[in-house]
Amino acid sequence: MGAFILIVVTVAIAIGIVLFLYYFPLGLWIRTIAAGVPLSIGALIRMRIIGVPAGLIVENLVRARKAGLSLTVDQLQSHVLAGGNIQKCTLAMIAAQRAQIPLEWQRAAAIDLAGRDVEEALKTSVNPKVIETPLFQGVAQNGIQLNVKARITVRSNLDRYVGGAGEPTIVARVGEGVVSAVGAAADHKEVLEYPDRISKAVLSKGLDAGTAFEIVSIDIADVDVGKNIGAELQTSQAEADRRIAQAKAAERQYAAMAAEQEQKAETQAARARVVEAEAQIPQAIAEAFRAGHLGVMDYYRLNNVKADTEMRGAIGTNVGGDASPQTPPQTGPQLT
Repeated sequence: MGAFILIVVTVAIAIGIVLFLYYFPLGLWIRTIAAGVPLSIGALIRMRIIGVPAGLIVENLVRARKAGLSLTVDQLQSHVLAGGNIQKCTLAMIAAQRAQIPLEWQRAAAIDLAGRDVEEALKTSVNPKVIETPLFQGVAQNGIQLNVKARITVRSNLDRYVGGAGEPTIVARVGEGVVSAVGAAADHKEVLEYPDRISKAVLSKGLDAGTAFEIVSIDIADVDVGKNIGAELQTSQAEADRRIAQAKAAERQYAAMAAEQEQKAETQAARARVVEAEAQIPQAIAEAFRAGHLGVMDYYRLNNVKADTEMRGAIGTNVGGDASPQTPPQTGPQLT
């Protein structure tokens, strides 16, 4: 029984020592004193209680004080509690101090909390970054397509890094400027001869407004001649005009054919009416005989006139030929 009590007491003492060393970080306290950045043991205990990594706070506080930065424990603690990365912010401020770039803790913390890499922002501000653009396609006024590839050198603008547009906006604006500059050229040879005109025209438009970067330079890396868009458009227009003309010609042709068919139908109807009228002549003559309006001599005279008319028609058709005109057969008796 006594051995069991001894074991329990030993375990309790061990747990107590561990808890004491955890909530009373004597090692960190001694480290701050040795580094010349003294912190009270109460401040370290408060960090343990509120869940702030005291070791990380002490490490970055010592690093900042040795670099000459006047950071406070409250600034580091508030940034940690907000979910920020105090190590990156501290290193970025040290680098900014060495590069003589003004960077306050509030701005560095805001950049970090905005989800952007504050160290990367500072590096880009010190050492400008080159952005390779995709291939931009523009068409000069003479219809020749040009494929342009550019390199954009940008520097971080720390004042606009929070809330400013990123690299895709820069690339899109430069692409718009390149296409506009190529389209303003009267001849594609001008662009091939003086490609720096594009970069100067684009750079003068202030395309970095509202972005997180400052455009240092725009260099034309490559210019290639593409398709003859003007010729293709003219060919397409000519083909469209040809099809329209063909359609109108076909419309006129079908209209003429319809008119011809209509005329033929009218001619056939007229012939049918003539045949019908001629068929009524013998009946009329017979009626005249029965009524006494037509005598035999009158009938003979009518046949003579008809025969004479047919003879004259036969003579007219044989004028200029070798064959002599033939007297058409008589359909009735001749009177002398």
